[in-house]
Amino acid sequence: MTAGWRERKTRGEKHAVEDFLFTYYPTRPAQLRRWHPGAGVVLAPADATRPDDVAPLLAERAAWRWYRTGPGGGVTLDIDAFLADRGDTVRYARDLLAATASRPATLGCFGLHEWAMVYRDHAQGRDHRHPLPLRLGARGTDEVVATHPVRCSHFDAFRFFTPEAVSLNRLQPTRETQPALEQPGCLHANMDLYKWAVKLSPAVPSGLVLDAFELARDIRWVDMRASPYDVSSYGEAPVAIETPAGKAEYVRLQRGFAERSGVLRARLLEVCERLLG
Repeated sequence: MTAGWRERKTRGEKHAVEDFLFTYYPTRPAQLRRWHPGAGVVLAPADATRPDDVAPLLAERAAWRWYRTGPGGGVTLDIDAFLADRGDTVRYARDLLAATASRPATLGCFGLHEWAMVYRDHAQGRDHRHPLPLRLGARGTDEVVATHPVRCSHFDAFRFFTPEAVSLNRLQPTRETQPALEQPGCLHANMDLYKWAVKLSPAVPSGLVLDAFELARDIRWVDMRASPYDVSSYGEAPVAIETPAGKAEYVRLQRGFAERSGVLRARLLEVCERLLG
C-alpha cells in the first residue's frame, strides 16, 4: 500500500491523488509497516508449547515507547503511561467519534468543497492547488460553484476554500464547532478515521490502522474524481457532479463510504472506551 509513494519519492515524482495520504496526513510508511497488537493484548514469552526464542524480540518491543514487561515476562502496552501522555487526545477522539456516529449521514453535498477550493482562482491570478487541468476550465468551474448550494460541514475542508467561496457556504464550521457538525456522510470526516487511528497508535491494532488507510485511499480517489480536476491522465473517469447522473453516482458512492466508515468508527470507539476504562 505504500510502494507507489516510496517509488515515486526516489524519482522525485508527484501524484496529485495519492500523495495526499502522505502529505496532508504526515504518516511515514515506516510507521504503517510497524505492527502493534493494540491495547490489552499481551505478547507472551516462549514456553514448552512454543519453544522458539522470542526473548530478543520481546526485549526490543519492551524498549519501545509506551510498552512494558509484565510479571510473567509478557510485553504489553502500558495504558497508564499512554494515557498520561495522550489522554486528552483519546478523550477528544472518543467524543468526536461518538458525536459523529450519533448522527444520520447527510448526503447531497456533491463534493463541492473541492470546487470551492479553486473558485475564482483564475480570475484572481492564483494558481490552483493541484498540477492538473480543470475539467470544465476556469469559467465552467466557477459557474458550477455559483449555481449550486455549497453545504460543507467539515472544517478542515472549509479552511481551504478560496476567499470568494467562504461566504457561499451555508455552514461556517470552525475547529470549536467540529464535534457539533461532523457527520458520517462527509468524505473528509471518513478519511479522517485514518488520522485518528494513527494518532491513537500504538493503542490501535495495526490491522485497524491499515483498514482506515485503505478506506481513506478509496475515498481520496472518489474525492478527486468528483472534483473539478481532470484525472483522466490517471486512467480514471470523472464523477460529473454538475450533471444529474453524476450527482446520483456521487450519492451512491457517498452512502457506501458512510457504511464502511461506520464499522471502522465503531471499532475506534471500542479502542477509546477500552483505554478509558
